[in-house]
Amino acid sequence: MRSFVPQSNRMPSKRYTKALEQVDANKSYPLKAAVEVLAKFPKAKFNETIDLAFRLGVDPKQSDQMVRGTVPLPHGSGKTVNVLVFAKNGAAADAARAAGAEFVGFDDLIKKCNEGWSDFDVAIATPDAMSEVRKLGKVLGPRGLMPNPKTGTVTEDTARAVKEVKAGRVEFKIDKAGNVHVPVGKASFGPKQIEENARAVIDALSKSKPHSVKGLFIQSCTISATMSPPVRVDMREFSTAA
Repeated sequence: MRSFVPQSNRMPSKRYTKALEQVDANKSYPLKAAVEVLAKFPKAKFNETIDLAFRLGVDPKQSDQMVRGTVPLPHGSGKTVNVLVFAKNGAAADAARAAGAEFVGFDDLIKKCNEGWSDFDVAIATPDAMSEVRKLGKVLGPRGLMPNPKTGTVTEDTARAVKEVKAGRVEFKIDKAGNVHVPVGKASFGPKQIEENARAVIDALSKSKPHSVKGLFIQSCTISATMSPPVRVDMREFSTAA
């Protein structure tokens, strides 16, 4: 989870210090109130990303306790998403291009990726393309770009996948420390948009609880902007799901 102290030896900026004065680090706020507090923080000179950070009560070393999924944000992510589609089939490739994919191909794109190219945000592949795309695991995997059936990025319906990703479908995945970070919009969004996006993420994450996990699943949650301190979210209103 993000700390309330900047992870740097440098002194916090005046903007960060001013934001800290507006939040009680020892208090957990209902989601709506947390978003309202965040909205009052001094703004950076760029359109910051709003992020939810969760600590989960799972053991990421156990294969049956992995947490991964996707969720469509009601108001989109506010991010321009560049999509690559690996497709051997001409119809699937044409459908992907028509849906707005920036990069569509097969052998040529596999070669470029093997050479280190990764100027895209999401990779989608048709099932028949995966026999070769799977070999890119060591290249795309560490960057979180490997197509995966669990996230809807391995599919025959390339058009639908491209449209969903561009419309604001985001992925969540547990890290080695048992944390999950999910973007829920931009600082330019209104508080209601941020709140509704955040609720969609919390609901989707809650439903992804592995059957082998006992006890409290979502142990803590904070919401923050790129350059702001985090605001603790009181999860009791979601306790029946979490």
